[in-house]
Amino acid sequence: MPQSTLARNRQELSSFIRQHREMLKPADVGLPVTGGRRTKGLRREEVAALAGVGLTWYTWFEQGRQVNVSPAFLENVARALNLDPAGRTHLFVLSGHPAPEPEISSRNEVPPGLQDMIDSLRGWPAYVKDARWQILAWNSAAQRIFGNFAELPEQDRNSLRLAFIDSSFRRAMVNWEEDARRIVARFRADYARHADDTGMRRLVSTLEKTSAEFRRLWRQYEVLDRGQGFRRLQVPKLGCVQFGYLVFRLEGIQKLSVVVYSPDPRDPNSHKFMKTSSR
Repeated sequence: MPQSTLARNRQELSSFIRQHREMLKPADVGLPVTGGRRTKGLRREEVAALAGVGLTWYTWFEQGRQVNVSPAFLENVARALNLDPAGRTHLFVLSGHPAPEPEISSRNEVPPGLQDMIDSLRGWPAYVKDARWQILAWNSAAQRIFGNFAELPEQDRNSLRLAFIDSSFRRAMVNWEEDARRIVARFRADYARHADDTGMRRLVSTLEKTSAEFRRLWRQYEVLDRGQGFRRLQVPKLGCVQFGYLVFRLEGIQKLSVVVYSPDPRDPNSHKFMKTSSR
């Protein structure tokens, strides 16, 4: 990183920490309220004590001096300053550290308006998945190809799992071997970002035990972090249709992605699909 960028970040880091420290009241962090405080917000020594770090080191850090701090130090400071997930990430970025991935929520909800957005993609199959690849929402065009996800038990609405069991999702993939290989390689990239997540480890363990095909592909250790390409899908009552697909990661703490399939205009059947799916 250029020295000018590092210097700018240290200046911004200093202002960012000081502002959040001054916004906190003693009562906000469980400290007794006493009269005669001349410091706005918390004192530096109070933040250092709450974070469990040395006062001198914390002071230098807040002043934007060139000091090396660990991710554990940053976690402690973020906790002491009551930073929300966005603030915590910003603290790590300004300090020159990659922000750790937040824990995956077991109760992800689709943000308001997102269902309306994918419903508006008439003729373009789309669904929303979380970091564990659980399918949370879908539109009618996706349902036409992959079946009605609502009819599946909630724990089975997982696109990785559905690619390896006897399902409408799997049967839709014309070039199953190539598609499955890419799916596993993409999941491995997400898996590495959440190595401590028990839900993801449980999913992999279950599939390794129940699917020899998954076990074979998983042990090839391929990694793919590009969510785009082409896929040929079998559409009931229409036949094979080629789609381009893109995976869009949504900003925010929920770690949601939207998978969108766009009918390939070079495929004659794509026009038929769009026409019959747009009614």
